[in-house]
Amino acid sequence: MSSSEMGKKDIEYSYTVIIPCRNEEKYIGLCLDSIVNIDYSKDKLTVIVSDGKSTDNTQQIIEDYVENHSFIRFHLNEKKSAPYAFNYGIETATSDILIILGAHSEVDSQYLKECNKAFCKSTEIGCVGGVLTNVFFDEDSKAIGAAMSSGFGVGNASFRTGDFEGYVDTVAFGAYKMSVFETIGNFDISLTRNQDDELNYRLTSSGFKIWLSKSIKSKYYVRASFSKLWKQYYQYGYWKVYVNKKHKTITTVRQLIPFLFVMFLIASGIAGLIFKETLFLSIPILMLYISLAFYSSLKLEKVHNFKVVYSFMILHLSYGKGYLDGIIRFIIFNRQPSVKNEQLSR
Repeated sequence: MSSSEMGKKDIEYSYTVIIPCRNEEKYIGLCLDSIVNIDYSKDKLTVIVSDGKSTDNTQQIIEDYVENHSFIRFHLNEKKSAPYAFNYGIETATSDILIILGAHSEVDSQYLKECNKAFCKSTEIGCVGGVLTNVFFDEDSKAIGAAMSSGFGVGNASFRTGDFEGYVDTVAFGAYKMSVFETIGNFDISLTRNQDDELNYRLTSSGFKIWLSKSIKSKYYVRASFSKLWKQYYQYGYWKVYVNKKHKTITTVRQLIPFLFVMFLIASGIAGLIFKETLFLSIPILMLYISLAFYSSLKLEKVHNFKVVYSFMILHLSYGKGYLDGIIRFIIFNRQPSVKNEQLSR
């Protein structure tokens, strides 16, 4: 983007949207419908749906959209994992911008126009993103979504909480200038999780900036079970350690909080078995956590408070447990990721 382009709001950049998916027959149609209905010139838009060998009706649904919309393309992702899909998009795109999008999502009709405006704020911006609005199917998913939108649940992940606009360290469903990949390289194919966080760390470390705009809006269909939430956040914690080891640094401070909480619980339990009086020292801290969890749930509207508190506990304990297991495997024993944790929890 040249300096003469700064401040303009009518620029139409060309976009490639890459959507990795596998067995998403319930959601891929909703996702593609939102893109079809987007208020933007389809001559400047290419959509690539990269399917990881779905065994349900996903491929047929995609093929129907390909047949009816010339800007939508199908790609068979033999490797199945998301980084291979993202890199295929990078390597085949001829557009100005690449957007990575989840099959569980829908974008607002003004999504691309708002991305244009965000990029015009500074030539230093290499990536822009927006705020997720959670969509629920039942009381469990509503409680999970509420917890994931709370600062108590996810810290300062502003793309979830929606309480900030400006420069951030990461966003969901980022829109990237193609020049970013020319500078920092593609997505890391060794990562099953956290591949966008890892790329965003390299992006900001290379001098680019990430802008979060409240006007770039999308919806996310929340996982409808506590067990899936546990697996998802366990993997986030586990793979975060792998990323930290590769870069030899702690990429964000907030990742340490769940780990320290889990370590406190383990240490308290061990100490209590040896010195029973130490249990009285840990009880006030546990009561403080539970009180803060309930207080945070009460600030949320029309949700089952006990289920929100339970969701908070899953978010923190699963991430912390995954982080601990990652430290043991990657740092202490210097081993590669286990086969089990190379499989997505979807």
